[in-house]
Parts: sequence; C-alpha cells; structure tokens
Amino acid sequence: MTEINPRLKLLLIVPHPDDEVYGASGTLMDFIEEGHTVGLVTLTRGEAGRTLGLCETPAELAQLREVELRACLDVIGLQVHEQLSFPDKYLKDQPLEELVAAARSAMQRHRPETVLAFPPNGSNGHPDHVTAHKAVKAAWDSLPENERPQLWYYASETPPENEELRDIWIPPNIKRDVSRHITRKLQAIACHRTQALSTVDFIRKFPERVTEETFYQVE
Repeated sequence: MTEINPRLKLLLIVPHPDDEVYGASGTLMDFIEEGHTVGLVTLTRGEAGRTLGLCETPAELAQLREVELRACLDVIGLQVHEQLSFPDKYLKDQPLEELVAAARSAMQRHRPETVLAFPPNGSNGHPDHVTAHKAVKAAWDSLPENERPQLWYYASETPPENEELRDIWIPPNIKRDVSRHITRKLQAIACHRTQALSTVDFIRKFPERVTEETFYQVE
C-alpha cells in the first residue's frame, strides 16, 4: 500500500524564506533526483527584511517573499512545504514552547530521516536563526530516542570573524559536492530578489559553498 505521507529523506526547519537555498539547495536536488521526498518548514513570512525598493509595507514584503520562495522551490523541485506565520524579527520574543511544538509536530508528522537546522550560533548570530536552532534542538531532544531523526546543522569550515560566535562555532563533519547543480542552484538563489544583498555577501565571503555544501551531524 502506498503511504499517503511518505517518510521524508530530509526536513529543513528554518526561520526565513531564503534560509533554505544558500547552504542546502544542492543537497535537496541530489536527494530529489535519487527519488526521495524532501520538505521545508519556514517559520516566518520574512516581513521584517529588506525591501530593496521592491515594495513598501511589511505586508507587501511578506507577499513578495512568498512568491519568491515558491519560485525557488519550483526550481529545486521540493515537494513538501509548510509556511508558518510566526512574527519575523521578533521570533526570539515568542514563547519558545510554541516554536518547539511546531518543530516537534513537523518531525512527528513527516518522520524525516534527517532534520536540518541552524547551529547554536545561528551561523551568523542572527537572533531568529539562534531561536530557530533552540526550538529545533529542544523538539528533537523531546522525542523518544528511537523516534529521533538524524540531526544536521549548517556548518562552515570558515570560523566566524566575531569572537563570541567563534567560541560556539562547530566545523562540518559532512561535505557534499553539489557542483553538478550549480546552474540550478544559482537560479534558485536568484529567485529571492529581495535578498540580493545577502546573495552578494554570501558569494563574496563563501564562494566555495556554492559548489560544496557542508554540515555538522550531531552524534
């Protein structure tokens, strides 16, 4: 009998539209091409981000980022997406138990083989990234050991410049060559037009991560 909700190969849980594309889109494409189902939970609509003159109000930005994300996921081919509406920028001010419940629910419903999230320092110290990490980790810890998926974090081989972030930096123990997806990955990144400055910064600081995606698997 065919499962209505097939178990996911990987479930990515991140706070913003665009958090899925820079460090994991090539890996997602790999898994999809292998015949697996992959999923994404986006905790906020990204309404507090930069507009770059493309819109005027937070509500308009949320709508625009929804369109951008949908276009990006079409390029990737991602099959399962849940868009939540926790408040962007103020994620850290939300009751943590609500975020934990959302992450735990997603894990229980989709039964992923692997969950991918931000590391303890949020990669770049962004408060929403750090909060999302805390929620995913607490949700993962709350599951019975025999029901826990593998837990991966985004990880870079380059230590953060900020000393406080560097103190809790975790180097990768998984490296994946995604160079064969470079054309589609760049196309997927470019769907996030409102994030053009983030794209420029990412490519300037971490050009190697366009073709190699690196993660830390929690033991």
